Amino acid sequence: MTEAELYTLYKGVYVPKCLHPPESLKFYEEFAFRPDDILIVTYPKSGTTWMQEIVPLIMSGGDPASVETLPNWDRVPWLEEHRAYILDLDKRPSPRMFSTHFHYNMMPPAFFEAKPKVIYVMRNPKDVFTSSFHYYAMTSFLVNPGPQNEFLHKFLDGKVMFGSWFDHVKGWLSAADKERVMPISYEELIMDLKDSVARIAQFVEKPLDTEVIEKIADRCLFKNMKQNNMSNYSAVPHEYMDQTKSEFLRKGIAGDWKNQLTVAEVEYFDAVYKEKMKDVKYKFVWDQHKLDERA
Repeated sequence: MTEAELYTLYKGVYVPKCLHPPESLKFYEEFAFRPDDILIVTYPKSGTTWMQEIVPLIMSGGDPASVETLPNWDRVPWLEEHRAYILDLDKRPSPRMFSTHFHYNMMPPAFFEAKPKVIYVMRNPKDVFTSSFHYYAMTSFLVNPGPQNEFLHKFLDGKVMFGSWFDHVKGWLSAADKERVMPISYEELIMDLKDSVARIAQFVEKPLDTEVIEKIADRCLFKNMKQNNMSNYSAVPHEYMDQTKSEFLRKGIAGDWKNQLTVAEVEYFDAVYKEKMKDVKYKFVWDQHKLDERA
């Protein structure tokens, strides 16, 4: 099926119709944020599920029930998706935890008034592309990726769900109230999960002792999180997400793009990246060539 059949064009970007009906987008636009809300923001396939595991465990002081009793889409719901408006989010006690894939310039007025805390998770766009290519192929609500090179051009042109990776990253890194936004990368989580957990805990003002941080980090190792049925999307019906084609939590590594992209595709990707990101001063981990690419 085509983009016109499966997607809605909302504020200039594609969103899947079945997950984002008009009433859910209206709910999002009118949502009442609180200053102590914690918002996980990601471009799709950048570590959302991982952060939906880490943050609840931090806020619960390491209590595993926080991630074992509710699926991740209910424990840290996407505010723009159809589940959000039936969950009575206004009745949840503070601090509430939410997710969104929306760009900075798509945030509703109440976001800029309340200024909640934002954890912004980024990932090497080559790995985002690789993960997206497999993900699109196993879902029924996304346009089939087709040939890899064709999907690569769509991805780099922003003609995929949630638009341009480049615009998304640049928008959030340029956000006002920078003290309320914590940028962190998927690669940092891989390189030192304990340090990442400790920094996130400090940012959300939830001090934890070393033993609890170590327990959370161990619980959130990819291989352990993958076994959590409240996080691995095994509860999603087969007709929406066929995990026999590709697991939702697939590899959890950095650098898998090297197994996916051809030499010519890498050269093209690098040229587009260099042009699109030429004015960005942020030092990305994947640009520093020091990444320990272990699982």
